Amino acid sequence: MKKLTALFATLLSLVVIFPIIYSLSASFFPASDFTSIPARLFPSIPTLENYFRAFSESNLQRFLFNSFMVSLLGTVLRMSISIVTAYTFTFFNFKGRDALLLCIIATMLLPSDALLLANYTTIRALRLTDSYIGIISTSLLVPTHIFMLRQYFKTVSTEYREAAVLEGCSDTRFLTTLLIPISKAVIITLAIHSFSTLFNDYLWPLLVTNKESMRTVQVGLTMLGFSENLDYGPQFAAITVLLTPILIAFIAMHKPIQTSVSTRFAGR
Repeated sequence: MKKLTALFATLLSLVVIFPIIYSLSASFFPASDFTSIPARLFPSIPTLENYFRAFSESNLQRFLFNSFMVSLLGTVLRMSISIVTAYTFTFFNFKGRDALLLCIIATMLLPSDALLLANYTTIRALRLTDSYIGIISTSLLVPTHIFMLRQYFKTVSTEYREAAVLEGCSDTRFLTTLLIPISKAVIITLAIHSFSTLFNDYLWPLLVTNKESMRTVQVGLTMLGFSENLDYGPQFAAITVLLTPILIAFIAMHKPIQTSVSTRFAGR
């Protein structure tokens, strides 16, 4: 049974990883390899020309910079709001707390596409189109992040906070010096998810940006135009460049998350 499970997991992993491997391989294809019969998996003669063209014949650098700024700024603000909100709903008792939390969680049932028109009208009225704030402002409150952080914070005994208050520790200090380090695993996981979600967002940045200099990389990728001439190499090169930050973030944070989770459960 274990061997069957391992085999299934391996096959499933290959299915998930294959598009990434092919994108990396195709980014080194010469133009003739895309129309060769039979289809090729690896380049006949690897070339870096696709990467040079992707950067020289488009504003890919600017698109990447915009995506990094939106993702980084959005993630910092998202996580800050989510952590403070989850802390409030966990350690403070106030009238209507549960009802307010239920209203926030209920917004998870609303499809994001149904809010596009209202969000766009609001952002345009505030004259925030073609700005980083306009791109990220409608996605700063994330109910799933608040819910998950609150559930994790609830595993921390309230006696810690009571003892800290008796010692004259402020809520800010308790949050930053004790609660956040304890919750490092879930915070890092949610931060990576937030960064990748904002980095890969397409529809909303397309609606609120009109200037090419403010386009994000997902929008800019569709404007490269190389595929119109069956010239796919630069597009695959751009896709590979686009995948790299997410893969690096996942690889860099995988071990700290695993260590933090194992330490957390070992301490229970």
